Amino acid sequence: MDLILIILILLIPAIAQMFISINYSNYKKQSLEKKVSGQEVARKILDNHGLSDIYVVEVKGNLTDHYDPSRKVVRLSSEVFHGETIASAAIAAHECGHAIQDKEKYFMLRLRSLIYPIVNLGTSLSYIIILIGIVMQALDLVYVGIALTGLGLIFQLITLPVEFDASKRALKILEDENIVVSSEHIGCKKILTSAAMTYVAGVLASALQILRLILIFGNNDRD
Repeated sequence: MDLILIILILLIPAIAQMFISINYSNYKKQSLEKKVSGQEVARKILDNHGLSDIYVVEVKGNLTDHYDPSRKVVRLSSEVFHGETIASAAIAAHECGHAIQDKEKYFMLRLRSLIYPIVNLGTSLSYIIILIGIVMQALDLVYVGIALTGLGLIFQLITLPVEFDASKRALKILEDENIVVSSEHIGCKKILTSAAMTYVAGVLASALQILRLILIFGNNDRD
């Protein structure tokens, strides 16, 4: 059983990552009919939604794109920032979706930001507490550590609607504001759907990891 769980924990995120890599690799090669870069897409969306005060900046790395709510900045990886492709448009619009969520005070985004410090501290301490519990042979302490790992799962579950909503907004904006043509809209949807699946895969992997820990220490307790 343990081996099966380990395989699933490794395999599920790997499959999800494979799909996003395949779709991204495909659609980053397909140029937009209107020849606009990811930076231009982001700037247009932000300006059209009363967010002209938010900067769009370039960052290093691959798929390092994100919206920083504390600094009010949309950060796009170099390939997305400069790319005049379907992939660049989809990703840029998605990050702008988060900026619009922030402006509208989208509840799940605010909740995620609110609990992040607690989750970060709890998950950082979780495996240390589990290790101390093992050394001290204190199963109650081990279970406290496992419970703290559950904070990460809660955070991931809250992240799911945030990401799905941002993608939904992005697809609607790209179509409504005529940034992409209908044939390109399909590619944008594939990119954003496969990206969303990586978050779903992360939730499943985390849940399985917690289940694995419970089974391991539950069996030890019975022994």
